[in-house]
Amino acid sequence: MTIYFDEERRPGEETEELMNRAAMLCLENEEMETEDVSLSVTIVGKDEIRVLNRDYRNVDSVTDVLSFPAYGDEEEISLEEGEELSLGDVVICEERAREQAEEYGHSFDRELIYLFTHSVLHLLGYDHMTDEDKAVMREKEEAVMSALGLTRGEN
Repeated sequence: MTIYFDEERRPGEETEELMNRAAMLCLENEEMETEDVSLSVTIVGKDEIRVLNRDYRNVDSVTDVLSFPAYGDEEEISLEEGEELSLGDVVICEERAREQAEEYGHSFDRELIYLFTHSVLHLLGYDHMTDEDKAVMREKEEAVMSALGLTRGEN
């Protein structure tokens, strides 16, 4: 598993390691190989994420995380031998993550890893448009966060 970070906005070595572990758990839980799989992560401010949200989702407001999957709903995610499989791009708003961490009473890193895990699941084709889909996605998020020792309310 390779995560490409914007060199100017890296979250820090420990957080990057947690992100890598979270992504690997997401893939393993889907019974996917973790070698030769990649995604990119960019940490942005409120103004940048608002523009992206407006331009790509037609929602002119700040959001916490955006996912840009490399594969559409009907495309099967598959890895050709000898090639790197890019799942897509994750964009996280640092300011919103900090605000939400304070609001929920846990650490910034815990919130960042949660948003990242949520986004990786989107890259793998999960969504939360219906209550049933939301329940499935939430269960998968909680499984990863629990395996990392970052359950709700953890600091």
